[in-house]
Amino acid sequence: MVRIAICAPSTPITRDVAERVMALAAEYPSLELNFHEQCFVEQGHFAGPDATRLGAFLECANDPSVDSVWFAKGGYGASRIAADAMARLNDSARGKTFLGYSDAGYLLAALYRERIGHPVHGPMPVDLRRDDGEAAIRRALAWLAGDAAGIEPGLDARPAAAFNLMTLAMLCGTELMPDISRHVVLVEEVAEHLYAVDRLFFHITQHLRGIAGLRLGRVSAVPENDRPFGADPQEIARFWCERVGIPFLGAANIGHDAANRIVPFGLARQPARA
Repeated sequence: MVRIAICAPSTPITRDVAERVMALAAEYPSLELNFHEQCFVEQGHFAGPDATRLGAFLECANDPSVDSVWFAKGGYGASRIAADAMARLNDSARGKTFLGYSDAGYLLAALYRERIGHPVHGPMPVDLRRDDGEAAIRRALAWLAGDAAGIEPGLDARPAAAFNLMTLAMLCGTELMPDISRHVVLVEEVAEHLYAVDRLFFHITQHLRGIAGLRLGRVSAVPENDRPFGADPQEIARFWCERVGIPFLGAANIGHDAANRIVPFGLARQPARA
């Protein structure tokens, strides 16, 4: 039995989402899911105060009976607890898989920097609310159960890392940023104007010299501006990569949508087992 603990380091989910995910998980008899009660706590924007979110993450990560930690939802908040969390993880955390994306990227990055566990970009329980969201949940559950079909198809023998573009930009230059030189870096974005996407690429490319290359996932839900920007997301990515000498390697199948694929940090691998 693979035991999966679910916590919400950023913003909360509702109980109906958890119930529907549990119903889908019944299709995978090798998995046992446990939603931490903290997933449903609300305090303003957050899934509880920083101390509550930190405590729930540590309970899940440090529990020797748990094989994988699944982050329930993104939204802002994980960066506020990530550094404190790294200092308090025990040996039990080192064998675990940690799965999520978007704002969870702060924790994935910090874990990868500290070489703790196996950080993985992939769907989260909240994705059930998206169009075709059940497919995203099944992709994550199948992967946690040992099925590699959900892995991003363009991964190769080189190590990889995947981030939301805004999250990566905020990570650069901080105590949470891992060394991803010689990695293929996959990025995606949602709900940002194209001029903001351009600004983010200006920033991240200054910090990513030495990576093996960059691949661009979907840039979705772009707000309308008062005038056209004049370049699409791929043209923006190519422009900034060429400017600093980063190989642009084309499209990636990741994004804030139900088609979001799984990207293990480092070399592609299956989930850790107890």
